[in-house]
Amino acid sequence: MFSNYAFTVEERFLRYVQIDTQSDPQSGSYPSTEKQKDLGKLLVNELKALGIEDAELDEYGYVYGTLPSNSDKENIPVICFCAHMDTSSDCSGAGVKPVVHRYYQGEPIILPDDPSQVITVEQHLYLKEKIGDDIITASGTTLLGADDKAGVAIIMDLISFYNANPQVKHGTIKILFTPDEEIGRGVDKVDLQKLGADYAYTLDGGELGSLEYETFSADSFTVVFHGVSAHPGYAKGVMSSAIKMASDFVHALPKERLSPETTEEMQGFVHPVRISGIVERAEVEFIIRDFRTEKLQEYEQFLTDMAKATVSAYKGGKVEFIRHEQYRNMKEVLDLHPRVLEYAKQAIEKLGVPVITKSIRGGTDGSRLSFMGLPCPNLFTGEMAFHSKHEYVSVQDMQKAVKMLVFLAGIWEEKG
Repeated sequence: MFSNYAFTVEERFLRYVQIDTQSDPQSGSYPSTEKQKDLGKLLVNELKALGIEDAELDEYGYVYGTLPSNSDKENIPVICFCAHMDTSSDCSGAGVKPVVHRYYQGEPIILPDDPSQVITVEQHLYLKEKIGDDIITASGTTLLGADDKAGVAIIMDLISFYNANPQVKHGTIKILFTPDEEIGRGVDKVDLQKLGADYAYTLDGGELGSLEYETFSADSFTVVFHGVSAHPGYAKGVMSSAIKMASDFVHALPKERLSPETTEEMQGFVHPVRISGIVERAEVEFIIRDFRTEKLQEYEQFLTDMAKATVSAYKGGKVEFIRHEQYRNMKEVLDLHPRVLEYAKQAIEKLGVPVITKSIRGGTDGSRLSFMGLPCPNLFTGEMAFHSKHEYVSVQDMQKAVKMLVFLAGIWEEKG
């Protein structure tokens, strides 16, 4: 099936990562940055060139498209393949210069634009499994953008494959590229009626063979301290600094537990991600994470009690709390739709590699899509060390992901 097909995923990936699509958590617009639409416009043009007649970019930065069924069978479920276009704000995504390291042999990879940035197999154990592969990195001053432009390129190459092999059967396939996934808004404005899918898969996972079916449940939680301002020359007995309240509060957070740097596997955490303020008002923004949804309320009560105790030491000080639900553990939904996972496992097995079922210490667009009525696990792309200057991806992993999607769509067509 693939012997005569020239994969396009590498060249597409190299093109896409050079477009700056960094999202902005402080923006209130949709999408959070207009530059995300630059990639969206390119993808729409490429999809139309591949025969996707209804490809479109909407006002919110979403790319939609439909590959019609070529099967004689009726009532085949409509599946969607989804990836996000934005890159993380944790590391610069402007001026990405991808570097291809052909036939990697295990040596340290010294990134050319900053030789102090060295990727080694000791730091990145998965690289040991990629000996002989072609490895793509950034040049040392930015992230690469494999998260999730690897997923975007894989889906685009899938459409290219079908365009070149019209005899390969599949049901209707929907394409969805989203903005703002990295800031938790990836499906805020998605039109599921327009999408028209029954089931979905995000392409946003890591190592070859991985199938992610469980995510954190997540809230954002902001603690707002209100102080009393006064002229500093005459502030005795009057001023209460919200900055000092916030500082005392953050300093009192547990050092040996409940933090990202001290937890692993199925352990949750509370994590301050931003602090800002003046004497009169200061804010500490948290992300709250656990695989058990009921634990979020426990953590939020813990922070509430801590903040109130902090404020009690300050004359006139007050505190308020702002909570927003971000996403929930997709496993709660996927357990009700076992064939979504079973078909994915079968597709990975067809590659001849082990299936690695994993829980994600994070979230994907699929977390929220699942609870919006579109069951949606996460599939591998090969992207690794994301959100950092050491980010890398194997070309061969991406090619295998394209094959996996062909197998997966074929299983849905066969079994209906």
